[in-house]
Amino acid sequence: MHHYFNNTSLEQLPIVAEEIIALLKNHKLWCFYGEMGAGKTTLIKAICNVLSIDDTVSSPTFSLVNEYTTNNGASVFHFDFYRINTLEEVFDIGYEEYFFSGNICLVEWPEKIDALLLTEKIAKISMVKLFGDCRDIRVLLQ
Repeated sequence: MHHYFNNTSLEQLPIVAEEIIALLKNHKLWCFYGEMGAGKTTLIKAICNVLSIDDTVSSPTFSLVNEYTTNNGASVFHFDFYRINTLEEVFDIGYEEYFFSGNICLVEWPEKIDALLLTEKIAKISMVKLFGDCRDIRVLLQ
């Protein structure tokens, strides 16, 4: 099932984030696709804001994973696999414990770990930069 958010601006991101969260309520693994600068981290920040996360949300480029806590005590894990060179690095952080924890996992650069994304319940969020701060966002539910 596909859902499209066309010409989304920064001002619209909180509304889009709410809609994405509602769409993905039965999914725990959310994979964000898009070129560098497409706005993946910005969308993740908006999603975390809607999820009532007060922690500072930033891309975990060097640590590979950040853990955030919602106001009701739930954990949300944010991954950035841009800098990984081998799947061994992902195994070394114990990705299975995160991915199968029952908590939401927000994954940037999932194409780097395609071989590990075999679960049925993956949400793919693709972003394309159009112009200025406008993006096309597509959500594919598997």
